[in-house]
Amino acid sequence: MCGIVGYCGNKQAAPILLEGLTKLEYRGYDSAGLAVRDGEDKVKIVKAKGRLQELANKTDDGKAMKGCCGIGHTRWATHGEPSENNAHPHHSDDFEVVAVHNGIIENFTEIKDKLLKKNYTFYSETDTEAIVKLIDYYYKKYNIGPIDAIAKTMVRVRGSYALAVMFKDHPGEIWVARKDSPMIIGVDSKASFVASDVPAILKHTRNVYYIGNLEMACLKGGEVHFYNLDGEEIEKELTKVEWDAEAAEKGGFEHFMMKEIHEQPKAVQDTINAYVKETGIDLSNVGITDEELKGLSQVHITACGSAYHVGMVGQYVIEKLARIPVRVELASEFRYRNPILSDDSMVIAISQSGETADTLAAIREAHGRKIKTLGIVNVVGSTIAREADHVMYTMAGPEIAVATTKAYSAQLIAVYILAIRIAKAKGMIDNDREAELIEELKKLPGKIERSLEDKERLQWFTAKFSNVHDVFFIGRGIDYAISLEGSLKMKEISYVHSGAYAAGELKHGTISLVEDGTLVIGVITQNDLYEKTVSNMVEVKSRGAYLCGLTNSGNYEIEDTADFTVYIPKTDELFAASVAVIPLQLMGYYMSVARGLDVDKPRNLAKSVTVE
Repeated sequence: MCGIVGYCGNKQAAPILLEGLTKLEYRGYDSAGLAVRDGEDKVKIVKAKGRLQELANKTDDGKAMKGCCGIGHTRWATHGEPSENNAHPHHSDDFEVVAVHNGIIENFTEIKDKLLKKNYTFYSETDTEAIVKLIDYYYKKYNIGPIDAIAKTMVRVRGSYALAVMFKDHPGEIWVARKDSPMIIGVDSKASFVASDVPAILKHTRNVYYIGNLEMACLKGGEVHFYNLDGEEIEKELTKVEWDAEAAEKGGFEHFMMKEIHEQPKAVQDTINAYVKETGIDLSNVGITDEELKGLSQVHITACGSAYHVGMVGQYVIEKLARIPVRVELASEFRYRNPILSDDSMVIAISQSGETADTLAAIREAHGRKIKTLGIVNVVGSTIAREADHVMYTMAGPEIAVATTKAYSAQLIAVYILAIRIAKAKGMIDNDREAELIEELKKLPGKIERSLEDKERLQWFTAKFSNVHDVFFIGRGIDYAISLEGSLKMKEISYVHSGAYAAGELKHGTISLVEDGTLVIGVITQNDLYEKTVSNMVEVKSRGAYLCGLTNSGNYEIEDTADFTVYIPKTDELFAASVAVIPLQLMGYYMSVARGLDVDKPRNLAKSVTVE
């Protein structure tokens, strides 16, 4: 989260910074601050706890702070409670280096310990103060310029960051660096801007640069220079932002899909927060009672596309926990086969938009047979939300890329929560098991974050296979359901032929397609099925396949079989899909990018299918 704005030009900076921060307050809201330099004078820093208006009041809407170069920040707390001390900007001991930061520095404790031994002092609880003082340390120890000091810092730190830095010795300049956190740079004839998101600067310029990962830049009035990690100047293409909402929402990412992949921890957390309270799972807003859940004899899940794959996961989870039969149906087939529905069953319809035509038809078919329905949807007031007897909203927020990522992840959470509640209502799990599952749910956002950290390796790996003709995904149980989603992501945006198979079915036909160099991705997160799936991977390897293994951290013996291995954080096996899907989404994304395709708008596809 967190919002950053910077300005260098010939106008008073503070009012422009405040104005930009108002466009980014959705990114952070517990504190805010400004740092403005007036020529050679010492930088002036003003911070305020609370909403941005508090900072505006302290600075007379910015008019009280003189100077034409400055940086601003609105904070969403990670390290350290909301307070003025912890608010950005942060500074070196002598105020010669001042910076704002978006992201998380994972090794800030060891950096801080090192700097304490070098006689630095610390006034805040933040990771940002450590990175600011590390820049200052390199800057002074080696007597080097800003670009080299920042580069040395980037090599030293682990984590994600968008940094905007001012140096006392370089008035009228802002130095920036980026790794995994969004940042865009705008320019006009007399001024330069930096921000976390396009809306912050659109009032002033439509001309923007998208700074790449592990790149740096120097902003001066009306000009910007870019550098790679070696300090070499590089050229960047200027992009003109059209005046529409879509172009202003990418948040510094190249594509909406990548932005939405990174928004999954928040989408998952927000969906958990909607239904998991201090007292446990609360479905009162869904309008369904434990008595209704207790009386269920069967569940039918109906959906299309990725939502159908969520239903496949749900089938395994609900049956394992609640011990009632679950049937997953493609919505486009459900009503045409004259389904047999018992009076004490329920039809669960899953749809991101809440407008999917086939899924809506399935809801209406169930109503015609007097069967209770539950809609799991992302859009408030959508048709399915209105027509279902009960509605469970996912909290993914708007999703623009056609290939779903964060909506899928939020739907998984809704299904997990529902499964736990059904199991508890039917007496199939006790209080201890319920508490254990809820605790695992709460850990999922952090584990998804950790899964995103492997994306550079995945980009490298996927680029090697950008010309591949066939990709097969295999797995057993929940891993088969995960494979289905991985295959769909690959085919829908990269146009590579891919298929997902229950691993045991390979020898019943599909193995005839395997030849030298065929890419086979084995998903292995279920311990009791591990050896069986590995044996299936060995079968295809002996026929020339190149094997990628996706498994839990700790299963290092897979490297004896797989040519390339992706490890994910361990979680309860029932929730493995939430973590394992992240690398598969990234593979699909990077395959599409490597092939030069339109990631967000794949050919022939629409975001919401509202016709049969």
